[in-house]
Amino acid sequence: MRVLIVEDQERLRNWLLKGLREADFVVDATGNGKEGLWYALGNSYDAIILDLMLPGMDGLSILRELRNAKRDSPVLILTARDTVPDRVKGLDGGADDYLVKPFAFEELLARVRALVRRAYGTRNPVIEVGDLRLDTGQRRVWRRGQEVELRAMEYKLLEYLVRRAGDTVSRTEIWEHLYDFGSQAVSNVVDVYVAALRRKLDLPGEQSLIQTRRGLGYVLRSGP
Repeated sequence: MRVLIVEDQERLRNWLLKGLREADFVVDATGNGKEGLWYALGNSYDAIILDLMLPGMDGLSILRELRNAKRDSPVLILTARDTVPDRVKGLDGGADDYLVKPFAFEELLARVRALVRRAYGTRNPVIEVGDLRLDTGQRRVWRRGQEVELRAMEYKLLEYLVRRAGDTVSRTEIWEHLYDFGSQAVSNVVDVYVAALRRKLDLPGEQSLIQTRRGLGYVLRSGP
């Protein structure tokens, strides 16, 4: 899952960046409001962490521009303002959640995960598609009751496909959810990871869980 951080306090921004990447999120980050808006309009994010007081453009203005542009990425506002009117202004402006500084990283992580689940129409951190079971909190996977060991990038790809089960997902969409803005990954990396998942998840004599749609991308089967 891909997250954008727009936070001008460098120490806090780097702390969030490190923590979210360790939690297997793909993360872009900036300390400038105008650049944050540019990132948010030009990329698809599963959640945006947005400070209110920013150079270049304030957080509420960014939020307003995003919603006017019909961008519906969930937004978690970070702010030092702990008053009811400020929280109301942010939520009424289109934010999905609100976290007052200082905060524990574990709480922020839980809120981000909840926003991602909500964005994909799920509430339960455990997702089941047929006989495939994914625990997004623990980042563990089972096929027909047998746990499957996945590398970090394989898990990221599978979680995205599971959340989009039944939809044809292009290679570009997948790439954008596996790598951040500055990545130099090679062009065939998506196919490499899909092949690795098939080796680990598919069962002898049965069709692959991940189907290829020639010229379009991949789809994770949502039924038999």
